[in-house]
Amino acid sequence: QVQLVESGGGLVQAGGSLRLSCAASGSIFAIGNMGWYRQAPGKQRELVAQITNGGTTNYTDSVKGRFTISRDNAKNTVYLQMSSLRPEDTAVYYCNAYLTRTTIRWEYSWGQGTQVTVSS
Repeated sequence: QVQLVESGGGLVQAGGSLRLSCAASGSIFAIGNMGWYRQAPGKQRELVAQITNGGTTNYTDSVKGRFTISRDNAKNTVYLQMSSLRPEDTAVYYCNAYLTRTTIRWEYSWGQGTQVTVSS
């Protein structure tokens, strides 16, 4: 069984900062890409940022220059540092990991989500 547990969400004023963490645990052989998605009410889930196990990053345009994704491979943990937050960043943020438990089959695993609310 694999679990992704997120933490760090909350309520913050516009212009503020938050740091999200997501730790993967369980019977994991290897992890490939890790990422953060978000879903606002009435909207589809969207990719916010992604990082390869080599450290290459990718961001959606609306967060470039404000958010930074990083990971600690030794801890199977991915982070999202969010700065200059805007009300439109309000959403449930989900952690995602592409991983394998056996090397035979790779699968996507999701966290339970953490609420980020930015007040104006």
